[in-house]
Parts: sequence; C-alpha cells; structure tokens
Amino acid sequence: MTNSNSICNKRIRMSDQILKGLIYAAAGIAILILIGIMGYVFVRGIPQISWEFLTTVPSTRKGTFGIIGNIVNTIYIIVITLLIATPVGIGSAIYLNEYAKPGKFVRVIEFTTEILSGIPSIIFGLFGMVFFGVTLKLGYSILTGSFTLTLMILPLITRNTQEALKTVPDSYRSGALGIGATKWYMIRTILLPSAMPGILTGVILAIGRIVGESAALLFTAGSGFLLPKNLFSKLFESSGTMTIQLYLSMQKAQYDQAFGIAVVLLIIVLGINFLTKFLTSKFDVTKLK
Repeated sequence: MTNSNSICNKRIRMSDQILKGLIYAAAGIAILILIGIMGYVFVRGIPQISWEFLTTVPSTRKGTFGIIGNIVNTIYIIVITLLIATPVGIGSAIYLNEYAKPGKFVRVIEFTTEILSGIPSIIFGLFGMVFFGVTLKLGYSILTGSFTLTLMILPLITRNTQEALKTVPDSYRSGALGIGATKWYMIRTILLPSAMPGILTGVILAIGRIVGESAALLFTAGSGFLLPKNLFSKLFESSGTMTIQLYLSMQKAQYDQAFGIAVVLLIIVLGINFLTKFLTSKFDVTKLK
C-alpha cells in the first residue's frame, strides 16, 4: 500500500514554480547588469592602458598623463590605515568578546559600532578635515586621510573579528583553560588562529573600502599626484588616490583617462575579492587538517 502523503506523491505547485522563475530572473538580471557595467568600462578603458599610463605622472610640458603617483598614494594610505586600524579593531573585538562581561555596556558599544558603519563617508571627510586637518594642523595630507579612513573601517574590522571569534566553539576555551593555559595564551594560540579566516576577510574587505573611497579623501588627503621625494615627507603632503584622480578626470570631461583609471580600480577590486576567497579557503583547509 502506497502512502498518499509521501514526498514523491506531492504535486508541484504552480506558485512555487512562478516564484522559482522570478528568483532566477532576478539573479540573471543582476548578473547581466554587472557584466554590462564591467564590459562597458573595460571596452572604453583598456585602450587607454599603457606602460606610460602606469609609470608616469601628469605633465603639461611633456603632454603625458599617468597614474603612478596616485597608485603610490593609494598604497601609502592603505598601509598606514591598516597599521592603525587592524590592531585596534582586533583588540577591541577580543575585549568585547572575551573579557567584557555581557551587559548594557557591551550592547552600547556594539550599537555604536553599527551606527559608525552606517554613517556616510562624506561626513567622516568633514570631521577628518576639521579635526585632523585644521585642529591638529595636518592639512591636506596622507596622515589626515589615513586617520579619517581608520575611523571608517574600524567598525568593519571589529565586527568581522567579533563574529569570527563567536564561531570558535566554547570547548576550545574550556579545554585550554582546563589544562592550565592562561587566558591570553589561549586567545593567542587557539582562538585567533581558529578565527583567522573571518579576521582576514574583514581586513581584506577593509582594503577594498579604502581603495574605493573618494568622498572622505577629497576633503582630507587632497589631490596631489607627484611622486614622493623620500619615504616620510609624503606623509605630510597633499596626495590624491586613484579614485580622486578618477573624479577629477570626469570633472574635466577627460573621459578616456577616467575609464583607464576605472579599469585599474576594477582589476584591483577583483584581485582583492579573489584573494579573500583564496585565503579563506586556505585557512579553512588548514583548520580541517
């Protein structure tokens, strides 16, 4: 006797089929839009890419245009911002997750972090210009831009690290403490290595936000494009990143140059995403072994 309630005998509802079709259609439209935007940018921008474009700075006298100065400025800002934000963000997450007692204080900090992550970047730029640029007298410089971006990416790194630490089983903690390990030793040798995929994801996503930021840097880092005379003098000079140069090129109706910069930015962003997936999978495999 067959069971009429068996899954095999269930009829496929027309509404389920329609909803499934709508889901596939929505996914297809999103993919087509992404391919269309990237395809258009690459078609317009790739002809502008050359060795001269990547290794020179703009020169009216020589009639050349290049973005090497902007690339160097971007690297400067990425390195300085991460040197400040990464230890502070990871340390804050460790304190909130492992040391602070759950309660109103922790909830207030987490709520404040969520609010910070939702503030428009141009407001960070205004604050950075007034506080770091005017009050601390750093002016338009890499330091002003880096300090401002630090405030912007701290919530991203902190929240990602917190979520990564929460995924580590409590048995790891109790087992390490049970054999006499100190709490800091347990955090340093067990929790952080286990949570490393999530921490790395947060840091690399923060790099992506730094690379793509323009509004905040326009008010803080300025738009300088010259190469540094030495390693430290550049920190106090006006220094425009690639996104700033892209904005200025569009403002001057130099669309070919703008599309060339856009191609470089897209390649960097795609590289960051692939690096995220590679490192995450690598650490997951290592952890499973």
